Amino acid sequence: MFYSMSCGKCRILETVVHTALEDLKMDVEVEKLLNPEQAMERGAMSQPAMWIDEKLVVQGRVPLVSEMKEMILKARDGQA
Repeated sequence: MFYSMSCGKCRILETVVHTALEDLKMDVEVEKLLNPEQAMERGAMSQPAMWIDEKLVVQGRVPLVSEMKEMILKARDGQA
């Protein structure tokens, strides 16, 4: 996840991701990408941004927990 401490949406996205993972009973490491240049190299043009298995799945907005769970499940099942 592309993250900045000064980004309110980033902090909310972090909560959404962890809530979705807890709901799904998945123990997965969530990495924070703090370098904007690296985020841009990976295709992100706005904050917050979230990748699952190296695929950019959302940027510039905070999805609902239900949307995040769907993204996680699709990636797990190879549909993302």
